[in-house]
Amino acid sequence: MKRNIFAVCDLEVDYALNFMDYMNRKKNIPFEIQAFTSVENLIAYGKQTHIELLLISGRAMCREVRDLDIGKIIILSEGVHPPELDQYPSVYKYQSSSDVLREVMACYGAEKKTVADQIAVLKKTTEIIGIFSPLGRCLKTSFALTLGQILAKERAVLYLNMEEYSGFEELMGKGFAHNLSDLLYYVRQDNQNLLYKMNSMIQTINNLDYVPPVQMPADIRTTAWQDWERLFQMLILDSSYEVIVLDIGCGIDENFQLLDMCKKIYMPVLSDAVSQCKIAQFENLVRIWDYPQILEKTEKINPPFHMATCLSPAYVEQLMWSELGDYVRNLLRKESQKKEN
Repeated sequence: MKRNIFAVCDLEVDYALNFMDYMNRKKNIPFEIQAFTSVENLIAYGKQTHIELLLISGRAMCREVRDLDIGKIIILSEGVHPPELDQYPSVYKYQSSSDVLREVMACYGAEKKTVADQIAVLKKTTEIIGIFSPLGRCLKTSFALTLGQILAKERAVLYLNMEEYSGFEELMGKGFAHNLSDLLYYVRQDNQNLLYKMNSMIQTINNLDYVPPVQMPADIRTTAWQDWERLFQMLILDSSYEVIVLDIGCGIDENFQLLDMCKKIYMPVLSDAVSQCKIAQFENLVRIWDYPQILEKTEKINPPFHMATCLSPAYVEQLMWSELGDYVRNLLRKESQKKEN
């Protein structure tokens, strides 16, 4: 199925090309991107092809563009624009490309009624990788973020932190307007624009996309398994993500069902006696609840301990080039060799 067209028209050539370059590096966008630096070229293209979403500079907007077959028009505003453009939603031009994209997806998802099976998803499959441990202080989240960033160099990857206390706002040094709690709310409401709602929340670090985690632990504890299941169904069927990395805490309803969904599970472990007893208890419970397949696809790992010199986005970005990054690359290399043999 062919993707819908997302056209960007700005008379400032560098801006249009840079924004298109950013969009083309985003592997999860459910659109084909077209950039135009002249209104004439946009009009000629629009007369031949349906444009589903148009982001256009206020200075480029004209009657001929209004007459085109366009699903949704959003104005790329420089702060002020003519009153006749007030009928269209607008996003501020001079902010980061990621912020522009989030606002555009929010505008599109708020008003467009999208049928899921009309969304073109150009991927073969979605692989769910779980990172879980019954232990604490075992580098679970650092490992998950490192794995996600390394995989995201070649594939479209989404990281979801499902812990009650993630510390992400403190780690990233900023607050987030929307997070996983909002996404779960839309899931419960059976929102038909769930994919676009999610895309309006997406943050990115080193090409790894993530939905900011919950701030209230109760939002993890009180989410029913059926809601998690609906969310993953949307990600598998409708999104363009090839890999979903789940950083799984212990507060999830029906944790064993969640782990059973994963193709692969990495379990960071520690060697002390108490930690080994906790792992044994977990494994016994898995057998009691009749999920032996979870143990079969679980690989116990011992990530190298490393001291964080700074708690900031720089810490997350530097994980790829740390000893932990080398450990993950070596792990993936061995797995690739096993598949080939």
